[in-house]
Amino acid sequence: MQSNNPVFRRSEEFNRSGAGAYQGFGQQPGYGQPGQPYPGYGRPAPTPTTGTGRMTIDSVVQSTSITIGITVLAAAVTWLVTPAISPETGIPSSLLAASVIGSGAAFILSLVNSFKRIISPGLVMAFAVAEGVALGALSELFNAVYGGGIVVQAVIGTFAAFGGTLAAYKFFDIQVGNKFRTFVIAAMFGMVALSLFEVVLGLFGSNLGLFEDGALGLVFAIAGLVLGVFMLILDFDFVEQGVRNGLPERESWRASFGLLVSLVWIYTNLLRILAILQQD
Repeated sequence: MQSNNPVFRRSEEFNRSGAGAYQGFGQQPGYGQPGQPYPGYGRPAPTPTTGTGRMTIDSVVQSTSITIGITVLAAAVTWLVTPAISPETGIPSSLLAASVIGSGAAFILSLVNSFKRIISPGLVMAFAVAEGVALGALSELFNAVYGGGIVVQAVIGTFAAFGGTLAAYKFFDIQVGNKFRTFVIAAMFGMVALSLFEVVLGLFGSNLGLFEDGALGLVFAIAGLVLGVFMLILDFDFVEQGVRNGLPERESWRASFGLLVSLVWIYTNLLRILAILQQD
């Protein structure tokens, strides 16, 4: 069984399966019948009697609630402790520092968590703190520049997207195939690469217009929003397959990490869409 999302690719139990990507919900290569070894590893397959605990929907809900709660708390604290933006003082240096430091730390921790074979709850929570600091600074900036309750709208839209995607996933019995998974992963890495390229160009006084308020910026943000919804589908599929195959309980933290990444992705793109639409 193969991971559905880049942040899950280093899952120890998924990598041990060694049998390629599963096909739909009916076939689970690499897990076989209880007592059969993993291909090439000679280890017994997981059974209800082995291990110290199994991943469940409840464990995923608990870990995800913790990570989201930490993110929201860190964002709120950052918003409250940083000086307000005003026409006289401009953007405070402390707000810029919080944005840069938070974003940098979140990026590094996201890489660590993505490629770590055994997920660490502490590192996931550290990522949530860093992400919260970055989001708090970003949200305060957008609120000061664009106003109109743009942050509240983006938050509501993010959780509406989460609820709508989950409902569609369950009610329409969406099955994740290899082509869809490959497309989403490739699109995600492509969008990240384009964003980094835009940042580098900005350092030299040039840009592609991906982050501006024009038509290209709006198209890029909408594409990012759609991609975020697709990432949520992969997250839901990972949770469902992880519970079904009896992954260790610690993998609930990997699921919560993936869900947080997808939600942040959706929120930031919604902020940009709302900001562009509010322009004259």
